[in-house]
Amino acid sequence: MIEMRREKRWPADISMEILSLYKQGNEKVENIHQPIDITDISNAGIGFKSKAELPLDYYFNASITLAQGEVLKCVVHIIRRTRPKEDEYQYGCEIVGNSSILEYIINDYAASLRKR
Repeated sequence: MIEMRREKRWPADISMEILSLYKQGNEKVENIHQPIDITDISNAGIGFKSKAELPLDYYFNASITLAQGEVLKCVVHIIRRTRPKEDEYQYGCEIVGNSSILEYIINDYAASLRKR
């Protein structure tokens, strides 16, 4: 398979919870309270696993705490979904409105991984 991602992905082992989803045009899905496990992160997006089948082309607000304590507050757009196991979905998402401070935090995280 040809790698089509714009940015290098870095492994992550971060758990968080999606509280609600929304879509352009005021569509909203409330009270999701779905745990997810972030598996990788880059300047452009995140990958995560979940037991729930979440809809594509929806957004959620994320507050991701990295290993060194830095917190990324961002909007995440769900763009891809696969089902590698019977009881698990793998998602690919892009970070929307990526700011230079977000890039700095992720680059700092990547540098800390290289030192290990």
